[in-house]
Amino acid sequence: MTCNPNLHAVFFDFDGVIAASLEVKKEAFTTLFAPFGQEVQAAAVRYHVDNGGMPRHSKLRYCMEQIAGQSIDEKALARLVERFADLVFEAVVAAPLLANVMTTLQALQQARVPAFVVSGTPEEEMQAIIKHKQLAPFFSGVFGSPRHKSDIVRKVLHDHAFTPSCSLFIGDALADLKAAQANGLAFLGIVPPGKASIFPQEVATAADPGHQRWPQLLGQTFTLP
Repeated sequence: MTCNPNLHAVFFDFDGVIAASLEVKKEAFTTLFAPFGQEVQAAAVRYHVDNGGMPRHSKLRYCMEQIAGQSIDEKALARLVERFADLVFEAVVAAPLLANVMTTLQALQQARVPAFVVSGTPEEEMQAIIKHKQLAPFFSGVFGSPRHKSDIVRKVLHDHAFTPSCSLFIGDALADLKAAQANGLAFLGIVPPGKASIFPQEVATAADPGHQRWPQLLGQTFTLP
């Protein structure tokens, strides 16, 4: 289906797509697992980096049990998740936006194309971050864990009667690509300059979500009015 120029909706991941906040989360894992020694610390950080888009409680449980070899109950996991949030919140709020994010959000708003955040960050925290960064006016919805990204996208598509093939997901993780593929969305992968792409060769990629390049990257689809 050709949707040009009728883009129905755009779904954005947040860390590494809207804000340059990936290092903040990486540093938090470095801090949390420092007491277990350098080998465990490095493995936990590597697992975090390799599993972008996974809810943090799932990452932390895996790292504690499978990497650090520590059993952890729900209360202790909740405390660890809370400590992680304390480590990252202010730094994520302060993190700069990626290039062309603001012009893209402004263009979508002007064209009345709904935009949504779909993050692995806990939903209330993600909503607070968007509010503190003064980005709330640009989004029709801000969503996060514990729901999976594919489930969030599916519900938004259904609730708003968006055509999946006329909608776009922009993300930097394989979890984002899977959420797009599971729902029939076009996908743009964000790959930082100088970094190797983690995406299959056929996936369109860019260094930032700038809308000016969408026609070129996505086969002349999804230009804005």
